[in-house]
Amino acid sequence: MINDILEMFSYSFMQRAFIAGLLISLCASLIGVSLVLRRNSMIGDGLSHVGFGAFALASVFGIAPLEFAIPIVIVVSFLILRLNSSNKISGDSMIALISVSALAIGTFVISVTGANTDINSYLFGSIVSINEKDVFVSIVLSLLVLALYIFSYNKIFAITFDEKFARSIGIKTNLYNVIFASLCSIVVVLGMRVMGALLISSLIIFPTLSSMQIFKTFKSVVISSVVISLISFVFGLITSYLEATPTGSTIVLVNLCVFIIFKIISKFILKRS
Repeated sequence: MINDILEMFSYSFMQRAFIAGLLISLCASLIGVSLVLRRNSMIGDGLSHVGFGAFALASVFGIAPLEFAIPIVIVVSFLILRLNSSNKISGDSMIALISVSALAIGTFVISVTGANTDINSYLFGSIVSINEKDVFVSIVLSLLVLALYIFSYNKIFAITFDEKFARSIGIKTNLYNVIFASLCSIVVVLGMRVMGALLISSLIIFPTLSSMQIFKTFKSVVISSVVISLISFVFGLITSYLEATPTGSTIVLVNLCVFIIFKIISKFILKRS
C-alpha cells in the first residue's frame, strides 16, 4: 500500500489536487465554524450553485473560470446579506431561490450553446481538471483567507455569537459581515474544482458538526475542525485513488464516517458523566 501511495504522488495532477485540496479544506473548516454556529450553513451550498452557473458561463464564453466566478459569487453573497437585513425575503428562501436559479442558468446555457463542457466535473468535481494556474490561485487566495480570518478572529467570534452586542461595543458588523461573506465565496469557488458544486458544502459543514459533538468552546471547535478536515481530505483522496472511486464523494463519505464516530463517542462520554 505504501508503494501505491508513493506512486500516487508521482503524478503531477495528484500533487496539484493534494496541495489545492489541503488549503481549501483548511479554509473551509475555519469558515464553517461560524456558518454552522450562526445557522447559516446553507449559504455555502447556495453560493456553490452560483459558482456552477458562473463556471458554465465562463466555459461558454471562453473566460478563465476562477477569475470570472469569484467576483460573481462575492457579489451574490453581498446580495444575500442585503436582502437578509431588509427582512423582505427570509434568508432560507433567498438562498433557495438563488441556488435553483443559478443551477438552471448553468445547465440551460451549456445545453443551448452546445458547449464542449463536462457538466459532471462542475457538479461533482474533477481533480484532473486542476492545472498549475488553479493551484497558484488557490495558494494565493487561501493565504489571503487565512490572513483575513486570523486578523478578524476576535471580531468574527463576537459577531458569531451576538451580532447586536458586537455592534453595541463598536465593532463594524456590516464591514466584517462583508469580509466574512467574501471569504466564504472564495472558499466555495476554489473548492468546486475538487468537490464540485453539489458536494463542496460538505467541507464547510461536516468538520464543524463532528467537532461540536465533543468539543464545546469556540477555539477548541475551530482547531479540531481544522484537524478533522485535513485528515478526512487526505484519507479520502488516498482512498479514492487506491479504490478508483470518485474523489469528492469519497471525501464526503469519510467526513460522514468521522461524524458518526464522534457522535458515538459523545454518547459514550455523556453516559460516563
